[in-house]
Amino acid sequence: MTTALIYLVVMLLVAAVVFLLAAVVFGRGEELAPLPPGSSPTRLPAEDITGEDVRQVRYQLVLRGYKMSEVDWVMRRLGVELDELRGRVAELEAAQREPRPAGE
Repeated sequence: MTTALIYLVVMLLVAAVVFLLAAVVFGRGEELAPLPPGSSPTRLPAEDITGEDVRQVRYQLVLRGYKMSEVDWVMRRLGVELDELRGRVAELEAAQREPRPAGE
């Protein structure tokens, strides 16, 4: 009888330690308020995206990784920004190669 009681006490202690460890690792169960439908915590400036902006991008986690629509949106935005910058660089290089009229 005492052996069964000792096993029961040890099992309760192990369960308490596992519960406390899980509570420390995974938090206390607080949840953020849900986002409105169609909104996202992913943010980028409207224009002039910098490297720091890209490094600070955070995606919403879903069951199998990141939310694909947010990743796709960021990639489209970065693609547009890169295309605009490359176009501007090409314009400036072309203007630099053009001969300048005398007197300027």
